Amino acid sequence: MEDYLSIYHSLITQVEHEVIEFKTAENQYDKDKLGKYFSALSNEANLRNIEFAWIVMGVDNNRKPVGTSFLMDEAKRQLLKHEIAVNTTNGLTFRDIEPIEVDGNRVLLFKIPAAPKNTVIKWKGIAYGRSGESLEPLSQDKFDEIRNQRPLDDWSAHVVEDATIKGDLDELALAKARIMYKKVHDRTPAELVDGWTVEEFLTHSGLLNKGKVTRAAMLLLGKSESAYKLSPAVPQITWTLLNEVGRKIDYQHFTIPYIITVDEILGKIRNLTMREMPGGTLFPDKLMQYDDFVIREVLHNAIAHQDYTLRQRINFMEAPDYLYYSNAGTFFPGTIEDALEVNKQQKFYRNESLCKGMVNFNMIDTVSSGIQTIFYKQMERHFPMPDYEINGDVPEVNVKIYGRVIDERYVELLKRETTLSLKECLWLDAVQKKRPITEEALNILRSKKLIEGRKPNFIISQVVAQKTKQVPEYTKQKGLDKKKLLTMLQQVVENAGEAGIKLNDIYEYMEVTLPAGKSMGEKKRQLRYLLNLLKDDGIVSREGMRWIFVMDTQ
Repeated sequence: MEDYLSIYHSLITQVEHEVIEFKTAENQYDKDKLGKYFSALSNEANLRNIEFAWIVMGVDNNRKPVGTSFLMDEAKRQLLKHEIAVNTTNGLTFRDIEPIEVDGNRVLLFKIPAAPKNTVIKWKGIAYGRSGESLEPLSQDKFDEIRNQRPLDDWSAHVVEDATIKGDLDELALAKARIMYKKVHDRTPAELVDGWTVEEFLTHSGLLNKGKVTRAAMLLLGKSESAYKLSPAVPQITWTLLNEVGRKIDYQHFTIPYIITVDEILGKIRNLTMREMPGGTLFPDKLMQYDDFVIREVLHNAIAHQDYTLRQRINFMEAPDYLYYSNAGTFFPGTIEDALEVNKQQKFYRNESLCKGMVNFNMIDTVSSGIQTIFYKQMERHFPMPDYEINGDVPEVNVKIYGRVIDERYVELLKRETTLSLKECLWLDAVQKKRPITEEALNILRSKKLIEGRKPNFIISQVVAQKTKQVPEYTKQKGLDKKKLLTMLQQVVENAGEAGIKLNDIYEYMEVTLPAGKSMGEKKRQLRYLLNLLKDDGIVSREGMRWIFVMDTQ
């Protein structure tokens, strides 16, 4: 365990500079400002090649301990770490928030990890830095200096010392790799590629290091029985099938060679043919539930950018209406907004050797634009945009690909609408999915009258719904008015005939006409209330569990 008291005495003797901040904060402190300092100090520590920066809280201007009652219990300190994580790049947060006693006074030490190489740490989408003692947005020269850093090490380029080409690489995988290489490098004569020895071919593919087999070569082309040679890394992808309620009903583990087993994994997916959209509208053409490029690209990205030093497997889950991918490691672009920026293409990668090999074998379309293509593919198909979950307490990237339509006509209009930016489209997509949006997004969408409602229960405004012919979607959020519900309810009971109809069956038929935000119990209570109104008017009667239409005898 670290001696934080000794660290305190070391810090207190240093001149306050860009990686140390002293605060009095005897009772409370603004958490938003704390997040800004976290961003600034983390970035400055990176630039100075220092492992950690510090905030010392509970000292006065003369560095004398005065004590602080801020974050008195452990639960509050852990909550603050979580609040910081959900608003910073890659979910980075305080390594420790440690209370110590100095001369009878309680002092807090905040330990801030330096920003990873090539990654600018932002707080709520803005990168901060220091200029002397001042806190300010990170200057462009500092931003560029961090973003242009080369990662310290390429794990995938390391040699597997006891591996050989003949003993540990799969012949079928090598044959497929050669075929794919010729497709990518179509200007290189095929007969020339066919004439290369295996060692020459692997050298051209970037998978040998001084003539020896690399970890990248093993991942893509290695025999399954040689997977143990990559230990302690876990070269494994687990496919899991979930039912409608999220219960696991099947699973299977896959290992190397990934150039072969990826096809086996994707072959497990039940990619259904979509014939009807919500509301009964038919698709104009046959449409598969998932685009083949999208499902491959996301899985290939998980393989390419997995942090194999964390000793975790890649997880790939299939549910009836979505696919969910999870791989270990921070998100190198920083945020999904950065990944979608045309002018912010990634220059370096965690596993450069592996990425180059996958590009050579046509497993990654283009390393710099794959994520952008995934978004545009989903938009072209009128499906919701992907969800990238990259902010959390653990370094991992989770991606959700939707296999169902939510607002197909609306998304198509947004794609064609020249007055809306891609960022605004992402904000509106978040509103449709009932996800939180920033104050900036809220103000812009409200100013354009694209959303309505009160925080946090925003919905697409009726004006936009009418403009895009999405009145059914707007109605789904608001529910039909009382008069229309009574009319429909009467018709449902009448259609049931003399046998009548149970409440559960009525609910199944009318559930989509009731407000989307209500629970099943609340919706059934609303239906029961409306049925009793019809009963009081002599329109329906109740016999046991069934509601029966009262025939007109006049």
